Amino acid sequence: MSELQFQSATQLSRSILDRQISSLELLNFYKERINRLNPKINAIVATQFDAAEKKARAADDALARGEIQGPLHGLPITVKDSIEVVGMPCTSGFPGLKSHMPSQNADAVKSLVKAGAIIFAKTNLPMFGQDFQSFNDVYGQTNNPWDVSRVPGGSSGGSAAALAAGLTGLEVGSDIGGSIRNPSHFCGVYGHKPTFDIVSFKGHIPPFPGLFPGDYSMSGDIAVIGPLARSAEDLDLVMGIITKPQKPNRIAWNLELPPPRKKSLKECRVGVWLDDPDFPVDTNVGDCIQHLVDDLSLAGVLIEEKKPDICFRDSHDIYTRLLTAVPNSSLSKEIFEHFREEAPKLAIEDKTFRAQLIRGTTMLHRDWIVLDFMRLMMRQKWADYFKDFDVLLCPAVAVTAFEHDHSDFLERTLMVNNTTRPYFDTLSAWAGLTCVSYLPATIAPIGLSANGLPVGIQIVGPYLEDRTPIHFAGMLDEMTGGFKPPPGF
Repeated sequence: MSELQFQSATQLSRSILDRQISSLELLNFYKERINRLNPKINAIVATQFDAAEKKARAADDALARGEIQGPLHGLPITVKDSIEVVGMPCTSGFPGLKSHMPSQNADAVKSLVKAGAIIFAKTNLPMFGQDFQSFNDVYGQTNNPWDVSRVPGGSSGGSAAALAAGLTGLEVGSDIGGSIRNPSHFCGVYGHKPTFDIVSFKGHIPPFPGLFPGDYSMSGDIAVIGPLARSAEDLDLVMGIITKPQKPNRIAWNLELPPPRKKSLKECRVGVWLDDPDFPVDTNVGDCIQHLVDDLSLAGVLIEEKKPDICFRDSHDIYTRLLTAVPNSSLSKEIFEHFREEAPKLAIEDKTFRAQLIRGTTMLHRDWIVLDFMRLMMRQKWADYFKDFDVLLCPAVAVTAFEHDHSDFLERTLMVNNTTRPYFDTLSAWAGLTCVSYLPATIAPIGLSANGLPVGIQIVGPYLEDRTPIHFAGMLDEMTGGFKPPPGF
């Protein structure tokens, strides 16, 4: 049982169904590890062990009768604390929601529970998921299990840290600016940002709880819910469970993801985009990715250094303004009016995050329509690109996990190749490429950088072809070794 904590969800589910371990035994195994190891990283922030134990016993009893609930029968899992679960608080890191107890499960949670999963804990995040590190005034700071002085990423930082530390069998997080992908990269686990709107966003905070009591909910543009795991196979398993239209659309719509385009690496046509002068990649990340590309080439994989016919700088500009328009619609009237006064004073060449935040928050609807039209043209260019290539390999984030920094968000910077770079651009630009164009993207761990920290590769796939980048991530395992546990856990 020494390696049980690092087995994939697929392996664990198979062990439960084969009665090599019971659901209750696995739950108690995680409980012991959380009590012993979680204080080091503070990834798990709320638990419901009593209720989970009852469900685990019921799952074991059902299995003894030959009854199998689904592919996740009896598997204990955790979810990010912005996703509602009955019986547990859902704070999204906001003190005003410290006592919020949801009356129903989020749609994605309903699907997981129906498949047999037992949700026993919640994982940490920044307030309302609006940072690239995970700390808040409700539960405090989450640390990276590879180096507790560094961040696990955000906003699904607790999700990735809990998986890497072997505190859970599976995780579900959310992503609007790399929030699944940069924690996966920083902590050395797998993560998948689904194609936009193929997983119901109902039951996620934000938007604020109670705004949509019926079947309809706001998808919020760009934001998605998706899985994090210790294997690509797990990502595929979860996507098969949670992918479905929102409930009102199920009357006429059925959503079934197509199979991956290719079965083997040598069949794949792979594009690579390794660096960019506007958004440079640190050598700690770039060297690892180059090593992977070299290995793929030596293995006979058809690789071409070619990117879609889009301007990265323009794409990031459009993404940032559309992104900031999503959460800031709920800002107070006073802040909004202040931003409206500031907007005309901004220099056209000012592309700092503060300037883009003000522009995105205060733009007219006609301006949003123009940006959306420009996005549509970029989506076509991505579609044209995927006529010639099956996947695109590029960085997930320009740097490895950095030291905790609780200073003013707008004043933060990071070092990239010994040069000071803007915090937001450094951490969001590469992830934003797929966010703005609604594309699926998978993170696979590919090894450790020269500074001893994990590096992940971002595998971008064609629209609605989520299984193609996920399958490619799995095919890399033999070359990279897949998930590796952090020392001390």
